[in-house]
Amino acid sequence: MFRRIVLMLMAICCTDDLLAAGLDLSGVRSVDLTYTYDERTLYWPTSPTRFELTELEHGETEGGYFYASNAFCTPEHGGTHLDAPLHFAEGGLSSAQIPIERLMGPGVVIDVAAKAAADRDYLLSIADVHQWEAKHGPIPAGAMVLLRTGWGRFWPDAKSYLGDDAPGDASRLHFPSYGAEAATFLIEARRVVALGVDTASIDYGPSADFVVHRIAGAANVVGIENLARLELVPETGAWIIALPIKIGAGSGGPVRVIALMHE
Repeated sequence: MFRRIVLMLMAICCTDDLLAAGLDLSGVRSVDLTYTYDERTLYWPTSPTRFELTELEHGETEGGYFYASNAFCTPEHGGTHLDAPLHFAEGGLSSAQIPIERLMGPGVVIDVAAKAAADRDYLLSIADVHQWEAKHGPIPAGAMVLLRTGWGRFWPDAKSYLGDDAPGDASRLHFPSYGAEAATFLIEARRVVALGVDTASIDYGPSADFVVHRIAGAANVVGIENLARLELVPETGAWIIALPIKIGAGSGGPVRVIALMHE
């Protein structure tokens, strides 16, 4: 029933149609999987800038009403953000070109938190994926896979979260993520549309070749990094929606990610 409701939402284009369809989402709970962008937002150590918010107006106008307006500036890849395929694949889809149906889908949460607690550089293995499928069944085509490592407990402490906080140096990072074999299986055999993770990258910290990014980009699969509160999302049964800023020619950008599930 839940999936039918979401599919109906995707197919209906205006408020009048929603009312006519009699949709009832009162039994659906939402979880925000997105960190706030502010002065604490974490970026890759080599990022030349961070999030900047400039106040343009804030207060009462000559007309007697309140008015607020800001300007903001941010690199594409920081905070909770989406990696467009273009990020690591020449000719890959840009942020603006990603079809909307590839930005939502059934959520598959694979939990490796215990293994990551024992090994900061843990890589999701194909055995982990098979173990998940032995419990829940085959991962469906069109799924959005979210890797739960437990790393959200470190946010926003850069040294704990990234493994090193030296400015401008990404050579000593340590955090878990996807292994290449598991990523290839998920993309080629299971036809997933996204690889998400609650760490800074879909490649693990020590990576020097970013092979998972390259595998995903070549297949026009998006990456979603720095997810928040994955501990609140079940291993199966949620619907994930991840809508980035629609930047023309963008290689990624800030994304608001939510999980929808039964109460």
